[in-house]
Amino acid sequence: MSTTPDTLSAFTPKSTGWSIALSVLLILAGLFAILIPPISGLAVTLIFGWSMIFSAITHFVFAFKTHTTGGVLWELLVGAVYLFTGVYLILHPLAALIALTLILAIYLFFEGVVETILSFQLRPRHGANWLLIDGIVTLILAVMIWRSWPASTVWVIGTLVGISMIFSGFSRLMLSLAAKRALTL
Repeated sequence: MSTTPDTLSAFTPKSTGWSIALSVLLILAGLFAILIPPISGLAVTLIFGWSMIFSAITHFVFAFKTHTTGGVLWELLVGAVYLFTGVYLILHPLAALIALTLILAIYLFFEGVVETILSFQLRPRHGANWLLIDGIVTLILAVMIWRSWPASTVWVIGTLVGISMIFSGFSRLMLSLAAKRALTL
């Protein structure tokens, strides 16, 4: 199917309208996640669990497409680990959320250390100070989560996902509005 300029000009306003609507929904979902972080944290855990199960199924399917015995065994083993983890996440979402919160704190700690080290390595370049600030803020966030863990489980994952959704929604909204303005010129 070839797209002519007439087809594109008819399709583009409709797609920017959908993009604006989806952006607003993403912002509202982010606000909901921040207002009720325990529920959004559990939802993230369940989504993560189902993703693990889907990954297990793809590993099992791929195992039978592999032509070596070692490859088949490896894919079956990895698929079994994914399946076990996904089922555990779905059957025990609160315990999984507690573990995910601790894993997040550990991840943020190492990310903060790496960003801080990288900022000193990039010191003569412009913007290295922003990397240092990012590293320090990430370290502070990691310590805050770790120090209040497991009580932080109630709010951390849901709040951070909500903040991410709001920022993604706003950036998508601004891009969509800019595209809409460009079309009207």
